[in-house]
Amino acid sequence: MIHMSRKTDPGSLRATFPVLGMGCAACVARVEGAIKSCEGVSDAQVSLAGNSAVVDYDPAKTSPEVIRKKVQDEGYDLIVEEGKVAEDKAEKQRDDDYRSLRRDTILALCLAVISMIVCMGMGDFPGKGILLAVMAAVSVFWCGRTFISTAYKQAIHFHSGMDTLVALSTIISFLFSLFNLLFPEVWTSRGLEARLYFESSCMIVGFVLLGRLLEDRAKHSTTEAVRDLMALRDPASTVRPGDVVIVRPGERVPADGRVEAGESSVNESMLTGESIPVEKHSGDKLYEGTINGKGTLSLRAEKVGSDTMLSSIIKMVREAQGSKARIQKTVDKVAAVFVPVVIGVAILSLILWTVLGGEDSLTRGLLSMVSVLVVACPCSLGLATPTALICAVGNAASKGILIKDADSLQVAGNIDTLVLDKTGTITVGHPEVVWEQWSGADAKAFLKGIERRSTHPLADAIVGHIEGVEPIYPDSVAAVPGKGVKAVLEGEEYFVGAPDENDMTEDEKAQFGKGNTLVRLMETSSKKVLSSLALTDRVKESSVKALSLLRDLGIHECILTGDNGKSAQKVAKEVGIDEVKASLLPADKVQYIQDLQKEGRKVAMAGDGINDSAALASSHLSIAMGGGSDVAMDASMVTVVGSDLGKIPQLVSLSRKTNRIIKENLVWAFAYNVIAIPMAAGLSYVLGGGLLSPGSAAAAMAASSVLVVCNSLRLKRFEVENKSR
Repeated sequence: MIHMSRKTDPGSLRATFPVLGMGCAACVARVEGAIKSCEGVSDAQVSLAGNSAVVDYDPAKTSPEVIRKKVQDEGYDLIVEEGKVAEDKAEKQRDDDYRSLRRDTILALCLAVISMIVCMGMGDFPGKGILLAVMAAVSVFWCGRTFISTAYKQAIHFHSGMDTLVALSTIISFLFSLFNLLFPEVWTSRGLEARLYFESSCMIVGFVLLGRLLEDRAKHSTTEAVRDLMALRDPASTVRPGDVVIVRPGERVPADGRVEAGESSVNESMLTGESIPVEKHSGDKLYEGTINGKGTLSLRAEKVGSDTMLSSIIKMVREAQGSKARIQKTVDKVAAVFVPVVIGVAILSLILWTVLGGEDSLTRGLLSMVSVLVVACPCSLGLATPTALICAVGNAASKGILIKDADSLQVAGNIDTLVLDKTGTITVGHPEVVWEQWSGADAKAFLKGIERRSTHPLADAIVGHIEGVEPIYPDSVAAVPGKGVKAVLEGEEYFVGAPDENDMTEDEKAQFGKGNTLVRLMETSSKKVLSSLALTDRVKESSVKALSLLRDLGIHECILTGDNGKSAQKVAKEVGIDEVKASLLPADKVQYIQDLQKEGRKVAMAGDGINDSAALASSHLSIAMGGGSDVAMDASMVTVVGSDLGKIPQLVSLSRKTNRIIKENLVWAFAYNVIAIPMAAGLSYVLGGGLLSPGSAAAAMAASSVLVVCNSLRLKRFEVENKSR
């Protein structure tokens, strides 16, 4: 089992299993149906492109072994071992299958070429038919053995798939030719020619295998993002939480933790997408997989193994790549009946040609039936959506954008309004104290003690500013969302937060007028002010350009903040945003978003604090800035690892491009089958072009799948452009 994590539902687990034996969209429907039929399974999403299944299940009611048995009963298999064992087994199986496929493809293509030369480039000679029959037998029953074995397994479970079509077409073509070779008098006695079509069998197997080989290589390329991330991990690492590890220049950081000693620059591009190294000093965070620069760092490990940021990213990317877009569920329903319908059309074409075809009608009918079976391509339907999603999610992850699932990616391209929190989202989130007033040293010590136990974004700035003072800790601290912090010391209650605008001193009003944020420490009962501080927070260098790009993309922007109006207006003016709502409580932010939604707007919310979690949950698209709280990240559909607003226009542009490519893929997949099947059934003959040969049908089918995957691969290299889309 590649990955397992606990879901938000009590007692529920989410696991990702590699799936073996799938060949087309119909297979996906069978595997998904088998998994969902297990008691205790609440949801399952199977990906043909990733050959994986993401399963939500209750371990008290079922187990991976039970789920695997259900899948095996349908003719497929799951890998259910834990951790790296499963990863190694899945990778070995993929490598073995690929090598076997490559050998079979090379042999099948050689046989196809030789059979065509013998059939068309050489005259009659003794044993010609037997030579062609032997080559066709090797091609069909050895090179194409996987088609036959898979079709047999599916047939005994009363199922069908792409392999069924290939197996039927090649065997029928071979047996018909063998009959004509052994009993030519059946036809010659009627004045007809006993034709051989052994080369058609060879060409079908050769072209289909070539398509599979190219498709497999392309599919493997779509999942490079996860493999690149996994390569950053050290499977032999023995570091445990609490250990102190020396990280030398050029070495990878082995665990998540903090710098105990030393200074260096660290390349975090594999996590954040930013190429510029980050300076690290004592107390700064370090992440597994990042690369140390020229200095030596002493790391105190805090999280290892599956608990690290890198492992979390791998988990999110895997689950997102394995998830399904809504449109794919409709495609799966079509694919589930696609193969039986194609078989029906093939049989109908045989009957009609035999009855209405005139001279040599049976031969034409059989060739038409074989061509229909070969030309139909459910693979292109099954690959149209997931390959695009896998490429897009991998691309986003390489830029430090973690997407929760397929729907989140698709929604991102449809948003027309972005509401943003101010502190930590537009600004750097590290305010600085620029003015202060104190009633005494005890006030400094007490405020330092309160802020050390607070999670408010201003707390660290205040604690860092108060130096050389031992903190006095309160007996209890409680956050008042959107307002401040309440503290109790020896039965007396105190409040830390912004003063009312009507209750400010002249000095406070002056600071407030500059757009600075005010923080007071006040005794609640007596209203006595013990201290007053003014802080300011710089706008991130990337925010101005990022918000300009979003406006170019046609997205309206608004700031929602619990901070005062002066401070909010100051930031809004600097970044070019016209609409600002300040001094808001969390409930006010939710109400504002809901009002926008009632107007028909598609709203995205970007924030990083606990007080943003409700607003994030209520928006169409929730974006958590990665430097923020775990609560905000848990409530979000997208997480920006590096807290850079510049990632949001990249996300929107990537989503719009992905939606376009998915539509292109689906239009091609449906149009191809709608046109190709009737042409193979005989429409091409009616239009004066002759019958479509089985070999040409096989080449068209192979090209269809490869085209869909190659079109999706364009998303791997997609970059945002500085213009509207």
